[in-house]
Amino acid sequence: MSEAEKYICLRCNVTMEPSPVTLDYRGNSITADFPRCPECGQVFIPEEVARGRMHSVESELEDK
Repeated sequence: MSEAEKYICLRCNVTMEPSPVTLDYRGNSITADFPRCPECGQVFIPEEVARGRMHSVESELEDK
C-alpha cells in the first residue's frame, strides 16, 4: 500500500494497515496483503483485484 493508497475504515475512522489475509474459495486458500482495520479487522479488497485476479482464479477452479 503506497502513500497514495491510504484507506480509512468507515466503521472505526482509522487508517487501514497492510496485513496478511487468507482467502478461501472451494477448499483452496491463498494469503495476500490487503488493507485491514487494526481495530475491527474489516478488510478492503480493491476492485481491480476482485474483478481481475480473484475472478480469473475462481473461474479456473470452477472449470475443474
